[in-house]
Amino acid sequence: MNPVRIAANELRRLSSGTLPKLAMAALVLVPLLYASFYLYANYDPYSRLDKLPAAVFTSDTGAKDSAGVERNVGREVTDELVKSGTFQWHEVSQDEAAKGVRDDKYSFAIGIPRDFSTALLSSGNFQPQQATITLTTNDANNYLSGTIAKQVAEQVRKTIAEKVGSEAADKFLVGFSTIYGKIQEASTGASQLADGVGKLKTGQQQLADGANQLASGSSQLATGLGTLKSSTAQLPAQTQKLADGAGQVADGNQKVADAASLAATASGDIQAKLDGYRTQLAQDLRAAEVPEAKVQEILSRLDTLRSPVDQANTKIQGANSQLIQLASGARQVSDGAHQLASATPQLTSGIAQAADASAQIRDGAAKLNDGEKTAVNGTNQLADGAVQLRDGLAAGLKEIPNPDDPTRAATANTIADPVAVNSSGVASAGTYGAGLAPFFISLATWIGAFVLFLLLRPLSTRALTAGASPFKVALGGWLSSALLGIAQVIVLFGAVTWLVGIDVAHPSGAIGFAVLVSLTFTSVVHALNAFFGAVGKFLGLVLLVLQLVSAGGTFPWQTIPDALYPLHIVLPMGYAIDGFRHLLYSGASMEILGDIGVLLAYLVGGILVSTLAARKRRTWTVSALKPELAL
Repeated sequence: MNPVRIAANELRRLSSGTLPKLAMAALVLVPLLYASFYLYANYDPYSRLDKLPAAVFTSDTGAKDSAGVERNVGREVTDELVKSGTFQWHEVSQDEAAKGVRDDKYSFAIGIPRDFSTALLSSGNFQPQQATITLTTNDANNYLSGTIAKQVAEQVRKTIAEKVGSEAADKFLVGFSTIYGKIQEASTGASQLADGVGKLKTGQQQLADGANQLASGSSQLATGLGTLKSSTAQLPAQTQKLADGAGQVADGNQKVADAASLAATASGDIQAKLDGYRTQLAQDLRAAEVPEAKVQEILSRLDTLRSPVDQANTKIQGANSQLIQLASGARQVSDGAHQLASATPQLTSGIAQAADASAQIRDGAAKLNDGEKTAVNGTNQLADGAVQLRDGLAAGLKEIPNPDDPTRAATANTIADPVAVNSSGVASAGTYGAGLAPFFISLATWIGAFVLFLLLRPLSTRALTAGASPFKVALGGWLSSALLGIAQVIVLFGAVTWLVGIDVAHPSGAIGFAVLVSLTFTSVVHALNAFFGAVGKFLGLVLLVLQLVSAGGTFPWQTIPDALYPLHIVLPMGYAIDGFRHLLYSGASMEILGDIGVLLAYLVGGILVSTLAARKRRTWTVSALKPELAL
């Protein structure tokens, strides 16, 4: 017999009846069933994250920004999260959020502390604070939901941090350094200005003293010239008398000579003083940094004013010489007297002019003295202002930060990364493998129960033929698979903990729960095989596929399509996974009692269905003696 004929005979056997044909069609559809359901359930779970409940709370008290505007950034972030719809956000209190994450009411919780706005808005300060948001997860609820939550928290952090960049922050701080340097230069210049103004003040005071002396000397000069003017007012009459009286020539000439000598001496003194004043004035003007052209202009005017005085001095000296000559020769008295009589009016006029000029010099010197006093007062004020400027710049310089490169870099990093995520877990799996361990342990336990009945008979035909109680027959058929199932989970847990290295937070509780899961799964698979016969094996496979896609072993079950929600609630594997999560991690709570209750209900239900199947099998039929489909 060739291979083709052998294959044809086998296919003919499987298609000889209605049930075999359905079984063969089902075998063909098993891959489609698995792939379609799995892809349907996991096609785009991220688009259904809005079904995943999450808690958010804010304790932020707000703060004022750099413009003085009151802001509550925590409230802004909370409102944006709730409005975003990325998750099924619930704004609750801090205690409600913690309890909800612990009790599986919320997959995770994001919290904003009291000082969030204060820290975040301090980015403009020299030493900014880093704001913090808290993330609370519980891997006992679902491992991937915690992973997703961390990504969400990181996204929130990045969204806030986008407002500040490292480059901008560094420029901000470099600007501080630039300002510091410029003000430091200004402070140095102000100090130099204060020193220069101090020197100017000293020189101005000296100039004022010189001007005061000039005013005093000019006043004395005017007084002397006035006296000279009044003294020489009678000179023409006297010279006339000299001319008229030869007898009085000698005496009068002597008197005139004496008077002329006094006048010559006084005029010479005036000339010397004027020379000294002119020299001192030129020095003072140059010391006051008066432009040279202005100095020459002032000296030129002074020389112009002094010209009559010089002329008068010349005349006085000439008259003195003449009087001396007159005194030396009596014979020339008459001629000299006539000459003196004719020259005396000019002399008197020159003295009057000198007196008038000296009065003008006196008035100018007085004005110069007053101006110098005003200049001294202004210089004093300028000196005080320069000192205040220097001191103010020095004080302000101390208030401006001048960070070094490491400090600037650290501050820039804080400004660029203003928010930190403080993650805490009620229960933590630690690794990806440990996070998915509850799912794979539950899956392995179901597969273990399924393969047992590839060899074991669900019901004992011999016991049924002997008329044994249906309950005892059902219980006996299940006990053999139950014992093997317990052996399976013990070996499984040994491999998971010792070989794979997954830490179990509650070892004894986890093993006890695994035994319960195995007993439940073997009870369910036993009931399917006992009640439906060979078709029950196929139904066990179908249930495996349905539970794979609805139990929430990988993604949170809230992300599966709405049509699969009832399967998650009804089928037992989801409760097994939930119980393992609580026991494998550190988050065991009283919620596991609900999982235990559901599994016990399935365990009892499976035994009851097996009992009904045993009662039904007590009545023998043709289909029972020769089943249409046998494996």
